[in-house]
Amino acid sequence: MDRKKIWQQLNHFQSANFTQNYLKSCYKNIPDEGDYSKCGYDNCFPFIYYLDHGKLYYDQASIAPLAIKPVLLFYGLVHLIKACLLTVDPYYPETTSVLAHGVTSRKKKKQQYQFIYDEVKIQKLGLFTHFSKQMFHVKHLEGEKFIMKDLLMQLPEMDSCFEFFHNTNMIYLHRNGNKYTIPYNVLDYYHRTLESFKEYIETKSVSPVQWLEEENHHISFISEKELSLPFRYHVEKNLYCLPIVKGHLGMIPELIIYYLLLYNLSMIARYETEWWSELIKTTPTNDYPLINQFLSLAFNKSPYLVYHYLLSQK
Repeated sequence: MDRKKIWQQLNHFQSANFTQNYLKSCYKNIPDEGDYSKCGYDNCFPFIYYLDHGKLYYDQASIAPLAIKPVLLFYGLVHLIKACLLTVDPYYPETTSVLAHGVTSRKKKKQQYQFIYDEVKIQKLGLFTHFSKQMFHVKHLEGEKFIMKDLLMQLPEMDSCFEFFHNTNMIYLHRNGNKYTIPYNVLDYYHRTLESFKEYIETKSVSPVQWLEEENHHISFISEKELSLPFRYHVEKNLYCLPIVKGHLGMIPELIIYYLLLYNLSMIARYETEWWSELIKTTPTNDYPLINQFLSLAFNKSPYLVYHYLLSQK
């Protein structure tokens, strides 16, 4: 994953002519959207400015000390998400209710506090709820609580860090062209029979799969399209994988996960100064290497995810 290359690709949207036509093509796909040409014209510069402002935050995060990096990365991601929102919601922001963060965190940290066991709670209104619904059709999250460790374990690139401190949290697929092979022990982790596992993948995956005969205790299938959830993509290893912890988080897109993690870290960096400073200076728990690796990952992968989302809308 080349960060500079991703931003170079995103830089193509700095052309007003290109972006106007791009947005018009997005709006053509929205049912009952009347004057898509006018909407494309009206949203052209807000879209460009969201991307441009987001990049400024990421650029500052690249030279900022760790203490304030979460704040810069969170607000950088917020602006990139707002650009993405304009591809599916031509009237964003239509009301002030979508401007709040849409998430809350614990105001008072418990004794022996550890970040990985901290949690955030989803609110009824706000940017999080709005973009989750509009961009990914993820609904009914109001009131749900997400634990940081569970979110981190859904990110493939965090696997090496978890493997060092705990156990591996990903099962990797071997790929040969459009043929994919999964180790047979995936059934143990998912507590399913072979047929039940196949049914699970067929039900959850948007990408159609064609199952092949079992060989050498491996499960194989063919997919003509790139894989989608519940499979995740490890950009550094260039491999698809499945989280070994199955659950509702397995169908949550990564941009949503990055938003929740960066939101909580940014709140901690702003309001939990004593704990945050102690973590950085004395690194007393496993939180420090996990957070440090995550911030490095967020710096690189979140723009990558935004770019691929924008490509998918074209």
